[in-house]
Amino acid sequence: MIALIQRVSHAQVVVAGRLVGSIDQGLLVLLCAERDDTATQANTLCDKLLTYRVFADAQGKMNRSVRDIGGGLLLVPQFTLAADTRSGTRPSFTPAAPPALARELFDHFVTLTRARHQPVETGEFGADMQVSLCNDGPVTFWLQCP
Repeated sequence: MIALIQRVSHAQVVVAGRLVGSIDQGLLVLLCAERDDTATQANTLCDKLLTYRVFADAQGKMNRSVRDIGGGLLLVPQFTLAADTRSGTRPSFTPAAPPALARELFDHFVTLTRARHQPVETGEFGADMQVSLCNDGPVTFWLQCP
């Protein structure tokens, strides 16, 4: 699984003019399941996400996690992170998990995360979403679990 995480001061997701998820300080997480991913990868990625130190401590060093600061998580499904862009001018999405598996793993990830942390908001699987954010830093990391 792949997670592109962005440290934000606030973020939100709108679908068809309707606000479906919103957080203040925390992490916007664009989440992608790949073809061979399983619940094991989701569990590992969830553990890593909740403990990944991207927030400043009293000395200004990135030593605090979203859990440490009680920040929000906005989980947004995004299959395009699996795109193979090595050749041509159109991405191939062959590495992405099929929709049924991707939805299952996204839902599993959301359930895991909500059991371990609050607040957790989400985008809407399969929807055309408008995501807005204020990237704090900017701080952006690519997390991937084999």
